[in-house]
Amino acid sequence: MPGGLIISQLLARRHNPPMPRILLIDDDEHLGAPLASYFARFGCTLESAVRPSEGLARLRAESFDAAILDVMLPEMDGFALCREIRKESDIPIVMLTARGEVMDRVVGLELGADDYVPKPFEPRELVARVQTILRRQRVAPPAAASSQQRVFDGLAIDLDRRLVLRQGERVDLTGTEFELLALLAAEPGKVFSRDDILNRLRGHEAELYTRAVDIVVSRLRKKLEPLDCIKTLRNAGYALAVAPGEPSS
Repeated sequence: MPGGLIISQLLARRHNPPMPRILLIDDDEHLGAPLASYFARFGCTLESAVRPSEGLARLRAESFDAAILDVMLPEMDGFALCREIRKESDIPIVMLTARGEVMDRVVGLELGADDYVPKPFEPRELVARVQTILRRQRVAPPAAASSQQRVFDGLAIDLDRRLVLRQGERVDLTGTEFELLALLAAEPGKVFSRDDILNRLRGHEAELYTRAVDIVVSRLRKKLEPLDCIKTLRNAGYALAVAPGEPSS
C-alpha cells in the first residue's frame, strides 16, 4: 500500500540518517569517480566540480556538509576560492596542497580552511580528515557536560547551538575556531600548550603542525575584536583571560 510504503520510508530515514555530502572541487576529471566510490565505503556521498565557478554555484544552491579544495585550479586558485567561500559560509574546508609546501598550508589556514592534506595522498587519510572535521561540527565538547553555556564579560558561548555572541552580536566561526574557543572556555585561565590543542582538536591521526594553532588563534582573535580575551604565554601556550559574566535571563 502507498501509505504503508511512505511510513516505512520515514522510519528508515529516522534510523538511517542521510549520508554526509562532500563537494570536491578539483580540475582532475579522473579523481572524482574513484574518490566517490571510496568515500561511499565510509558512509559519505562525494560529488565533484572541476571548475571553481561550478563549485561555488553548487555550494550556494545545494546543501553540503564539507568541501575539499585543490590549491591548483583554473579560473582562480584554491586560496581565492577558499576566501570566496568564507565570505558566505562556515562550511568545513579541507585543502589539498603540494607535499612539502608549508606556505600553502599556512595561507590556507589563514584564509579559514579547517585542515589540509598534502598531495599525493592516501584516500583513507583524506576520509579520516573529513570525518574528523564533521565530528567537530556535530558533537558538543565533552568538557561542557555540566552546562552547555559559557558566559563571560562581553562573550557568550552556547555549546548546544554552536553559537558565539560578542557584546551581543553573533560571531561566525569555522568549526575549528569554535572548538578552540570552547576548549579554552571550558577552563578559563588554564594554559593550553600547542600540543594539547592539536591533540584535542585534530585527533591523533593528524600530522602535528604547531604553526596551525597559532594561525587559528590569530583568526579567532580577529573575529572576537575588540575583546582581548585570548592571552599568549611565551613558550607555554594560550589561555582564555576574561572575567565571568551574568547569564541572560
